[in-house]
Amino acid sequence: MTRPHDDADRWVVHSERPVYENEWVTVGLADVELPGGERFEHHTVVLPAAAMTVVLDDAGERVLMAWRHRFVPDVWNWELPGGLLDDGETPAETAAREVLEETGYRPRSVEHLVTFEPMIGMVRNAHHVFLSRGAEEVGDATEVNEGRFEWVALADVPELIAKGRIVNSGSLVGLLHVLALSRQAAWRSGAQ
Repeated sequence: MTRPHDDADRWVVHSERPVYENEWVTVGLADVELPGGERFEHHTVVLPAAAMTVVLDDAGERVLMAWRHRFVPDVWNWELPGGLLDDGETPAETAAREVLEETGYRPRSVEHLVTFEPMIGMVRNAHHVFLSRGAEEVGDATEVNEGRFEWVALADVPELIAKGRIVNSGSLVGLLHVLALSRQAAWRSGAQ
């Protein structure tokens, strides 16, 4: 359902300037005005866009995931293959490249599922999530610090999420999307 925009509710950005930037992050200050007229400086954070892929096996029963440590939050969790978009690369190209580099598998297909902003209140960081239905092992992974990839039963994913074993936002969004599509397909076939 699409709702019409009411410009009376729009925040107005009068200006924005960087206060720190490098290739990984830009921190800025924006001069913003709220719909009620209040005006102040608001921090912004811009991170490069990322793409990740839910890679299902040919039977659609297992998903290719890495068990890895993330030092910033100091957590171990299962994650989908993915990474940052290179200059001039489309999100779909990034998704396919990252699967191959991180896992040694070539996706049989790359289908866009959803694009989302993981921290929409203060951060610009588009995450493009794709689905690959099947993959062919074509060699060894060329990126060796991306965790240990394994085929995980898709049926186990809800329990892994419930136990906090999958906490990465892109992985959660992609896997929950695929599980919802599977449930919808099962419901439709049972309703016929």
